[in-house]
Amino acid sequence: MTLWLTRIIPDQRSRDARRDNEGAIDLHHRMMSLFPDSVADTEARRRLGVLFRTETTAAGQQILLQSAQPPDLDRLPAGYGQAATKPLAPLLGALRPGLHIRYRIAANPIRRPSRSTRDLYQLKAVVPLQGAAADNWWARQSEAAGLTLDSLRSTPLDAARGYRRSDQRLIKHDRVLFEGTAVITDADCLRTRLTHGIGKGKAYGCGLLSIAPHREAQ
Repeated sequence: MTLWLTRIIPDQRSRDARRDNEGAIDLHHRMMSLFPDSVADTEARRRLGVLFRTETTAAGQQILLQSAQPPDLDRLPAGYGQAATKPLAPLLGALRPGLHIRYRIAANPIRRPSRSTRDLYQLKAVVPLQGAAADNWWARQSEAAGLTLDSLRSTPLDAARGYRRSDQRLIKHDRVLFEGTAVITDADCLRTRLTHGIGKGKAYGCGLLSIAPHREAQ
């Protein structure tokens, strides 16, 4: 599968951009609006391979959008911001075991306790993980993705949240930013996880794994 990466730099003078920044559901709908309406069904995000992440850089806020086909950037509202798309085929083709990479992912680390454990400790069905528990979660996920971690830095992020349009139910996914360096152990497995994302909350800004060669290690 060919993947495409789009970088969007929202213009904060745009009311549409400011509104999308305030709610994960609005941003989800904005990202999906960049693709043909003919695939706008309940499986559209998965079929189109749509994953996205918002992040703050030294130059300001940006949105990274990954997809299995190029988005139609003309569908962004006038004045929304700057946007550009590039293919990820060269990066994916260069992946090989032993390659050192840098990685970044905003993920939703969770645990689903058994019913007996929930009853004993009065826990909810889904427990967000923090600190060392979240780090251990990412270590397991990265190993399953064909990576061996060299370094890991984790930072709690604001939760991805918003009210679902159909019934106004609050959707909330706690997020942790994991970043560091790793070595590829299984390139095919890594390509699969890059394509499909990692963890829960993929429709609302979680699960997009970004990698780049770690030049200092070459």
